[in-house]
Amino acid sequence: MTGVTEAQIMDALRGVVDTDHGKNVVELGMVAGLVIKGGNIGFVLEVDPRIGAAKEPLRKACEQAVAKLPGVTSATVVLTAERQGAKNQPATAPHSHAHAHDHGHSHAPARKPGAAPEVGPRPAIPGIRSIIAVASGKGGVGKSTTAVNLALALAQGGKKVGLLDADIYGPSLPRMMGITGKPHSPDGKRLHPLQGWGIPCMSMGFLVPEDTPMIWRGPMVMSALEQMLRDVAWGELDVLVVDMPPGTGDAQLTMAQRVPLAGAVIVSTPQDIALLDARKGLNMFRRVDVPVLGIVENMSYFCCPNCGHRSEIFAHGGARRTAEELGCDFLGELPLNIAIRETSDGGAPIVASQPDSEEAKAYRAIAAKVAEKLDREAGASRMPKITIE
Repeated sequence: MTGVTEAQIMDALRGVVDTDHGKNVVELGMVAGLVIKGGNIGFVLEVDPRIGAAKEPLRKACEQAVAKLPGVTSATVVLTAERQGAKNQPATAPHSHAHAHDHGHSHAPARKPGAAPEVGPRPAIPGIRSIIAVASGKGGVGKSTTAVNLALALAQGGKKVGLLDADIYGPSLPRMMGITGKPHSPDGKRLHPLQGWGIPCMSMGFLVPEDTPMIWRGPMVMSALEQMLRDVAWGELDVLVVDMPPGTGDAQLTMAQRVPLAGAVIVSTPQDIALLDARKGLNMFRRVDVPVLGIVENMSYFCCPNCGHRSEIFAHGGARRTAEELGCDFLGELPLNIAIRETSDGGAPIVASQPDSEEAKAYRAIAAKVAEKLDREAGASRMPKITIE
C-alpha cells in the first residue's frame, strides 16, 4: 500500500475555504512547509498576524480534512504569521522544500561565520515578571530533571512559578510532573495550562500522544513555541521556567532571540565532552545578550546507598572550573542518585515528593541563588535613572 501523496493532501485542502476571502487555502497560497513522513503529516498555515487567533477554526478544519485521508495516522497544522510582503503578492501555490527530503538550502541572507546573530524585538509577556531558560549544549545531561525540580524549588521558596516545556521533539514534562489530559480554551483564543504540583504547565506532550513523532521543521517549531508561550493564560507569575531543547540549533537560537529572557541556567555533567557543549550553549546566550545566571553540575558524584562510599563516575568539579574560566557563577552540584531518576519517571519530582531529602535541599540551594539574582536584577530595573542634558 502506497502512502498519502502531496497531491492528495492538496486536493483535500482545496475543500477548506477561508470565508474571509471566499477562496480555499491552496488558492490563497496559505499552505507551506508540507512534511510527509509515512502517515504523519505536518504543515504550516500562513495567516495575517493581526487575525491569527480568529483563524483557529480554519486551522482545525485543515487538520481534520487531511486526517480523513486514507493512510494518514496523524495530521498537525500550525498557524504562523504570513511571510513579509505576502499580502501584497498574488496568491500562488506554495513553494515547499519539505516533502520527504531536504534540499539543504535557505533563502535567508547569509551571515559571516562567527558573526553575532541579529536580535529582534523581545516583547514582554503580560503578567510574567521574569522568564529563565534551563539549557544544555547537548542532551542526556539531566536538563529537564533539573528544570522541573528547579521550578518546584522556586515555588517552595515563595515564588509564583510556571513551567514551559519547549522541547517539541522530546517533551518530557507530562511524565515528570505526573500530568495527563489536554489543556482547554474557554474563549477559543487562549489555552489554560494544566496544573502539576501546584504549578501551571504547558507542553507539546499535552497536545499529541506520547508516542507520536514530531516531524516539523524550524518555522513550524517556532510557531508552536510562540503559541505555547504567548497564547496561554499563565496568570500572574514571578518566574516562568523554560525547559529548552538540547543543543544550540535554530529553535534554541530563535527562542533566545525572541523571548525576553531574564537569564539562562546552563546544565552540564562534569566530563570534558559535556563541558565543551555547555560552553557552546553559554556563548550562544551571551551572543544574543541573554545574561547567564550560572552553571549547574549534574551527576556530579554518586554515593552508594548501602555503604555510603562516594564515587565520582563522570569526574568532578569540571563545571565549577568552566564557570571560573568563563567568568560566570557556579550555582551548585547535584548527585547521580537513583531516587532523582525514580521520582522523575514516576511523576513525583524529588523536590515535591521528598522535600526533606539531601537532593531536594541541593535543588533548593540552587533555586535560592537563582531567585536572588532575579530579585537583584528586578530591583535594579526599578531604580530611578537620572538623565543629564
